[in-house]
Amino acid sequence: MTKATDILLRDLEPDGILRLTLNDAGKRNALSVAMLTQLADALAEAAVNREVRVVVLAAKGSAFCAGHDLKELTIHRAASDGGRAFFTQVMALCSGVMQAIVTCPKPVIGEVTGIATAAGCQLVASCDLAVASHSAQFSTPGVHIGLFCSTPMVALSRNVSQKHAMEMLLTGDMIAASRAAEIGLINSVAAPEDLHQTVMDMARKIASKSSKTLAIGKRAFYEQREMPLTKAYEYASKVMVENMLTRDAEEGIGAFIEKRVPEWEDEGDCDDKPL
Repeated sequence: MTKATDILLRDLEPDGILRLTLNDAGKRNALSVAMLTQLADALAEAAVNREVRVVVLAAKGSAFCAGHDLKELTIHRAASDGGRAFFTQVMALCSGVMQAIVTCPKPVIGEVTGIATAAGCQLVASCDLAVASHSAQFSTPGVHIGLFCSTPMVALSRNVSQKHAMEMLLTGDMIAASRAAEIGLINSVAAPEDLHQTVMDMARKIASKSSKTLAIGKRAFYEQREMPLTKAYEYASKVMVENMLTRDAEEGIGAFIEKRVPEWEDEGDCDDKPL
């Protein structure tokens, strides 16, 4: 159980949906070392918890996430190395969290209200799916303060086209939720009063599937994306064969043929064994 004073709230719904809610509204849910550490711990736990089928990443307050805690970073400029060691630690920690979202065998859905800027925009882009309120806005504004959003660029450029990514990175302009949906940064936009229900409906639909199958598919999606076409098809074909040999695929296909509801066994999560 989490307390209202925790900066990251963790709530596991009965249907296997884990809601992770950024709860540091006074700092606009900035990705401080404390927030990043708690996110890393929560994602690591979710990855191995068989009760968790889908993760929803949400936030309280007017901002979804304003990116790194610039005041925390600035304080460490007084160190003898000018802050290099601390900056290196923070970037490594943040990059680890973003990669943990991608490598988590459970689908991760962003539920975005308010602004998502810099590393906050990176957080949204790292999620497998994202739905935003009409009032949400997105930007990678580092150029305004002499700090190019290089790490947000990694997630952004893997979700939107090159020119759209470069426009956001070079201008630092804020874009509306509708524009974010147009360029593929998010999946869709919902009215503020409907956002929570829209996300939970999506999460429950996904949670009803075989978690083993979802884990196989999610890993394969991100693996093949970085491969040349021929290699991607070779890899994906091997994944399909291994998937076909699982009990849940046998059950699912049998249920389809027999016109009945499948009974998933799940068989545990996708392991790290390369195909």
